[in-house]
Amino acid sequence: MDNENPNLSSDPGALILDSALAHVPFDGWSDAALVAAAADSGVTEAQARALYPRGGVDLAAAYHRRGDRLMLARLAEMDLTGLRFRDRIAAAVMARLEVVDKELVRRGTALFALPQNAGEGARLIWGTVDAIWRALGDTSEDVNWYSKRATLAAVYGATVLYWLNDHSEGEADTRAFLSRRIENVMGIEKAKAAFRANPLGRALLGGPFSALSKIRAPRANNLPGSLEP
Repeated sequence: MDNENPNLSSDPGALILDSALAHVPFDGWSDAALVAAAADSGVTEAQARALYPRGGVDLAAAYHRRGDRLMLARLAEMDLTGLRFRDRIAAAVMARLEVVDKELVRRGTALFALPQNAGEGARLIWGTVDAIWRALGDTSEDVNWYSKRATLAAVYGATVLYWLNDHSEGEADTRAFLSRRIENVMGIEKAKAAFRANPLGRALLGGPFSALSKIRAPRANNLPGSLEP
């Protein structure tokens, strides 16, 4: 279960999700878990299916999004001002892992690894890394909006898979793995900065690659991005 379990009894959807968590380790994120949760929560099965029409997929997605909210709440309570930016990113990723149950995430990972659910899984991870960047104050409006989230999504996804099999005390091995992945990303950023400072790089950015400067971060009803007129 989530390490924090707010009183959500007035929300039927949250009540069903809370009840499902006890069944997922045995039934997975499945229709069986949804039916059992409805019975436990006192919500009718018809209402449960209306709230979670895709059954286990919708339950797992709701659990994932709850994890994002709990992470944001935890980050709001943390003082990250004295940390290097790479350490802020690491703190945010670890905060995200700390607010969820490993077995429930393991079951979700298996579910979203199925071809028919892969797109949903990718959207959920993108939502997580977007929430992290926004919480850390990202204000990028150009192609960097996408590159930052794409690189962090790769780091986050790899770290989750490592964490699922980590039995070290205090998740020490996961923390070390995450630090190495972030260091790799920082190396890429240094290479990009060197490319921009290089005369050839400047020429390419001003010529063949100039279209990249026109890409803008997404706006409501205008996804996944836009080009300047």
